[in-house]
Amino acid sequence: MVRGRAFPAGKKRATPYADCFMAEKLTPMMQQYRKIQDEIPSGALLLFRLGDFYEMFFDDARIASDILGLTLTKRNGVPMCGVPFHAADSYVGKLVEAGRRVAICEQTSEPRPGQIVEREVTQILSPGNTSHLNLTQPKENRFLAAVVHHAERIGFSYLDLTTGEFRLTEFETASQWEDELLRLHLRELIFPQESGLPVDVEAANNIFEAPYDDWVFEPGFAEGHLKEHFQVQSLDGFGCTELTLGVAAAGGLLHYATNQLRASIEHVSSLTPYSGADHLVVDAATQRNLELVKSLGSSASDTSLLKALDETVTPMGGRELRRWILQPLRDVATIERRQQVVARFLEDIGPLEDIRAKLKEVKDLERLISRLSQGAGNARDMQALGKSIEPVPDLRQLVADLETPLSDELAESIEPQPELVELIDRAITEEPPLSLKEGGILKDGYFDEVDELRQASREGKKWITELQLREQERTGIKSLKVRFNQVFGYYIEITKSNLDQVPEDYTRKQTLTNAERFITPELKEMESKILGAEERVQKLEYELFVQLRTEVVTYTRKIQQIARAVAMLDVLAGFAVTARLRQYCRPQIRQEGRYLITEGRHPVLEQLEDAERFVPNDLNMSDEDCRLMVITGPNMAGKSTYIRQVALIALMAHTGSFVPAQAAEVPMLDRIFTRVGASDDLSRGQSTFMVEMNETANILNNATQQSLVILDEIGRGTSTFDGLSIAWSVAEHLHSQCKAKTLFATHYHELTELAVICKAVKNYNVSVREWHDRVIFLRKIVAGGTDKSYGIQVARLAGLPKPVLDRAKEILRNLEENELDATGQPQIAHSRNDPDRPKKRKRKSTAKKKTIPQMDLFKQPQSGSPT
Repeated sequence: MVRGRAFPAGKKRATPYADCFMAEKLTPMMQQYRKIQDEIPSGALLLFRLGDFYEMFFDDARIASDILGLTLTKRNGVPMCGVPFHAADSYVGKLVEAGRRVAICEQTSEPRPGQIVEREVTQILSPGNTSHLNLTQPKENRFLAAVVHHAERIGFSYLDLTTGEFRLTEFETASQWEDELLRLHLRELIFPQESGLPVDVEAANNIFEAPYDDWVFEPGFAEGHLKEHFQVQSLDGFGCTELTLGVAAAGGLLHYATNQLRASIEHVSSLTPYSGADHLVVDAATQRNLELVKSLGSSASDTSLLKALDETVTPMGGRELRRWILQPLRDVATIERRQQVVARFLEDIGPLEDIRAKLKEVKDLERLISRLSQGAGNARDMQALGKSIEPVPDLRQLVADLETPLSDELAESIEPQPELVELIDRAITEEPPLSLKEGGILKDGYFDEVDELRQASREGKKWITELQLREQERTGIKSLKVRFNQVFGYYIEITKSNLDQVPEDYTRKQTLTNAERFITPELKEMESKILGAEERVQKLEYELFVQLRTEVVTYTRKIQQIARAVAMLDVLAGFAVTARLRQYCRPQIRQEGRYLITEGRHPVLEQLEDAERFVPNDLNMSDEDCRLMVITGPNMAGKSTYIRQVALIALMAHTGSFVPAQAAEVPMLDRIFTRVGASDDLSRGQSTFMVEMNETANILNNATQQSLVILDEIGRGTSTFDGLSIAWSVAEHLHSQCKAKTLFATHYHELTELAVICKAVKNYNVSVREWHDRVIFLRKIVAGGTDKSYGIQVARLAGLPKPVLDRAKEILRNLEENELDATGQPQIAHSRNDPDRPKKRKRKSTAKKKTIPQMDLFKQPQSGSPT
């Protein structure tokens, strides 16, 4: 994590350089710099506009020079560095990504002799506020959040200033809240300075933390601040009246955004409460282990489920798909409404192609209107907005023609805005410039005065061209040129070889190495007219654009409504494309009951180009007959792939997507738990085994009969007997107490004996074949257990030297034969070819190899019997 410090209102921060540079020793401009720096949040770097550069001084310069790799210089003993204003975004972006807040201080008055230019901070950028920078990926949100806790409850709210998405909720445990932080990929977190965080946030989350004034989180103040922003009498209309702590977090967050970050929030037009009960819970371990939105490995290829399913063609759709994957639904009716739209697309490919063609014309409506609302949008943003709304009428009709309940709702939300399209089209030129203050923004005919000034400028430039031809003829100097630059304006340039032909009415302006520059009274008069017209038209165009932008922003709510509908439509169309390309089926969603998959496949692995041919597998789980599957088999055979694909298919079904199978019946789940792989947590001083046990404890304490549990190699991080005992006990608890549907992949073959004493345990193994001392993986899940792991064969595939493999086989035979030497020591240490090998004798064993007696080792004690 990155710890920041929000600057409490009404207080001044200490200036560390004050002792070295007293106020009376500083120039008036540097005194202005210090005054402004005292008014911004502590720790924020101040970029101070000086002409064509943003300059930084004192400690800010030292910090920024290290991050940006700039040369640190000094002027009058003051450390300083700077960046060009026209390239500032890239430098500011690096500072923000390094976890720094950056205050942009602009010149707000024109330079005048003998006077200090007025300056003020226009915006403060931070990891959670990058609306003015191109840091955010199109298909990812960038969230700023706030948290408040009291007793055992946690209030939480998050806001994306780039889109206007604003939500709040409450949690009952800190672990639920931490899972939410990971789901959101949070960038900046504020909290009351005195009460602090509910728990320390993991360093791996890389969240910028900012303590803030406690009083802004008081429920009364926070509620009042929200009502004032939304211009409402109460928050009842938002459905969050009962969420007192959530409202406190939301109000404090809004105050921080407007007062600390000085962000414009006119585009934040709604506040939406949400609850974990509405969604299938996917905790942090499950998000990571199933690689839902991010790959685990270091490979350059993206092996996440998000990548495999993403056929969206709009940025809004990409963000929506990410949200659906991390927040699957728990309502059968809503899931089936989504499925109906996907099924309708698959019935007739024509409407699907037509709708996707229209969607491709729609740019990022949410972020375009957000930029315009915050005063950061330029003419190109406005033009893109107009062109994105232009296809809305055709899109609406295409969606209405689908004739499903959900598509009818979406069609109602995709409301045409012809007045807005006409307004933008009439005003903005076809190829507007990036800058708003250099003219060329508005079309001819939009405003009469602009047309008149442009005409004057064009006539003046035509006159300049005619003047050059006329003067060439009058003087006889064919190389005579009439030129222009920003310093000297218009002038006549004559080479030195022709100076003897210069007329007497020319006045020398400048001498160059090979030429002289002249002006005439006539040229000077026309220059004044041309430049005066250009300056006036640039200023007027800017003023008119600001007025136009204000009018466009009044459509914010309608545009956001269209954007939300387009996002959902884009995801559903993408689901249909994937289902068609990959031969997915429509899963039947049951409120409860069995989990059935016919010929199921892994949605990610089957798409990998360099992977072997994927072998489909079945699943048949039910509460009565098979709620816990013990899956044995060798490494690399496919146990982990199989259990992961079962979890991914269940999750996909809960989003409304079709699934990679011939047929599927999926019960409504409340959570998906996973415990796979081996990793430590050095930041918390936890070993691999401790992390494994923490995750296992979380599962056992929270899994219910409606949960799906995926376990891979429980107990492998400790000794064999310890690990086996833990694995057995965990499996028994999941079967008999939690009663969750569980897939338990293991190398502890003894666990197959659970099927004898637990009625809903079934054994399965990954089928293999042995051939000439080699193993062939068939990748097929079949009924029954196995007592071989084929570890040595897998080691051979990994490239272990042959002598090592031969020795391992010999040791394995020794272990399997339970051999002891004449002194009673394990024969494992001796080679069979060793001439000094002691004579062996069989190890005495109280455990017989037959199944039932072996079970006595794990039998639960009977009531009243000695243990």
